[in-house]
Amino acid sequence: MPATDKFIAGYKRFRDGYFRQNREFLLKLAQQGQFPKIAIVSCCDSRVEPTIIFDCKPGDLFVIRNVANLVPPCESSDSYHGTSAALEFAVNGLDVESIIILGHTQCGGIMALMDNRPFSTPKSFISTWMKQLESVRSDISSDANFVNQEQRYHACAQQGISQSLRNLMSFPWIRSRVDAGKLKLHGWYYDLNSAELFARQDATGEFQKIS
Repeated sequence: MPATDKFIAGYKRFRDGYFRQNREFLLKLAQQGQFPKIAIVSCCDSRVEPTIIFDCKPGDLFVIRNVANLVPPCESSDSYHGTSAALEFAVNGLDVESIIILGHTQCGGIMALMDNRPFSTPKSFISTWMKQLESVRSDISSDANFVNQEQRYHACAQQGISQSLRNLMSFPWIRSRVDAGKLKLHGWYYDLNSAELFARQDATGEFQKIS
């Protein structure tokens, strides 16, 4: 049976169940447009679903997904900048109040980077994308304080969040709103095994569990 059959059946349940029960709310969203207060940069990992983790309704979150939830620095080249374009729309178009970088444990991109595993092709899109964290990988690999690879995975994922937060500030339309107190930036780290959520502390750079 094709894998898509499961989703066709799910769509029918959605139409007969959730859509009918929430028809007025969903039609209001369709007719009036979206007004989310939060933009979230999340990993593509199929196990990390922000709307489920945060128990959100449609329209609550503007979700931007990419490999390893990375934000590249602001660049002026003519390349295609999907993440930057989505952030630009969230900030300038939707006027969101917060941007969350949501990292997670067991990220395939982070693990491959730290293990120095080759991707399918040397010049693959993924390998080029993950080079954003090459200096992070090098620093962690040479740090004797990390006694096993699991600790290095955690450190790389969390430092990747910190780097993405710094890169957000390289966009002038983000920096100006942050400086004016109109936009807040958050770094969160989700544990797939325990469902615990950790927030980066601005003062120390450490991640503390949200209780």
